[in-house]
Amino acid sequence: MPPSAPIAATPMAFALAIVGAYQRYGQDPAKALAQAQIAPEQLHTAQAHITAWQMEQLSGAAMQELDDEALGWFERRLPWGSYGMLARASISAPTLHLALARWCRHHGLLTSDIALTLSVAEGSARISIAEHSDLGALREFCLVSVLRNIHGVACWLVDSRIGLQGAEFPFAPPPHQNAYAVLFSGPTTFGAAQASICFDAQYLALPLRRDEKALQQMLQHALPLTVLQYRRDRLLVQRVRQTLAAQPQDTHSAEALAALLHVSARTLHRQLREEGATLQGLKDEVRRSRAIELLHRSARPIKQVAQAAGFQNEKSFIRAFKGWTGQSPAEFRKQATPLP
Repeated sequence: MPPSAPIAATPMAFALAIVGAYQRYGQDPAKALAQAQIAPEQLHTAQAHITAWQMEQLSGAAMQELDDEALGWFERRLPWGSYGMLARASISAPTLHLALARWCRHHGLLTSDIALTLSVAEGSARISIAEHSDLGALREFCLVSVLRNIHGVACWLVDSRIGLQGAEFPFAPPPHQNAYAVLFSGPTTFGAAQASICFDAQYLALPLRRDEKALQQMLQHALPLTVLQYRRDRLLVQRVRQTLAAQPQDTHSAEALAALLHVSARTLHRQLREEGATLQGLKDEVRRSRAIELLHRSARPIKQVAQAAGFQNEKSFIRAFKGWTGQSPAEFRKQATPLP
């Protein structure tokens, strides 16, 4: 039975694409649809959605019945266990960077219809898909699924939420485009040159936290990886510090900071609490460090130091600085030895 109170967020168009795979192979999808509790007449209901559980049931049944983990996307089948081989080839890597590089490279051994590429530029990592053949009616489902799959595996390998800075797709916005806000964290852009996802490159340095035993367990129930939202973000505290330091004037509120990190303010507070930190504590830490640096290294007026440290006015800055050091900014600057 499906879980209670499920949220129907997956476009019915993706279920229809799986039915298209059955048609391509001349097989009947009735058993898989029944297993997923999807009535055939629902398939053509405009703007309809199904739950993650229904999608898991349908796609899992289809992959085994059709013996194709690609569900008809490519010129030839990817037999059951193909993506398991990619996972095994990646899990021995010391870092996520090497694991994803291996995944992208080895994916090319499974099919030449698409090519995955991992690139890093200006602090962001990007996984892109180059299309080398016409994916036809299954194009959207293929590109979305491949990116969701590799993102889910990446999160699983390092046991951490990896927030996306954005997702891009090389087609016009579909009728169900609102579903993309659920499918991908961060903004989604349509009409791009290639399909891709982008995230903070710092995640690439994280060590893998899974072993062969964990892999065996995961492969028995791998499909939920594409919908699992990890609660823990192992780099969140570091990312918050960096964002506060880089954009002090844009992070006065939790809502503004959360928007820059592509999470809700509630999620931001909860995850920081789980990491043993608070937003106010991190703000104080970053502002104090910035203020002390400026007071040591520059002759800027106190008002300008306050603004550069992220305060909205000089009075609140002086009050906070006294709380940190027991001195006013002017007194601290007068007594401090200038740094080289």
